Amino acid sequence: MILESAPLSVKPGQHEAFETAFREAQAIIASIPGYRGHELQRCIERQGQYLLLVRWDSVAHHEEGFRKSAQYARWRELLHHFYDPFPTVLHYERVDGA
Repeated sequence: MILESAPLSVKPGQHEAFETAFREAQAIIASIPGYRGHELQRCIERQGQYLLLVRWDSVAHHEEGFRKSAQYARWRELLHHFYDPFPTVLHYERVDGA
């Protein structure tokens, strides 16, 4: 299993609309093969800052299975216009014994 991490900077004044759109979008990502779970965290200190964490079976399930799917177009339509700048997404794997 891998963990996708995406720090999201939402444009000023758009956080409520973003959260509403995300509620719809989360059903999209949850329908993708290889998806294990997700959480969206809102920053306490900085309005408009979020952290999206998604668990996948593999990087390929995210990069190929999700990003190359027909469903990704709807995800992009719902969410991508909220970000400034566009997030850098990284993938992490668990360190054994830690």
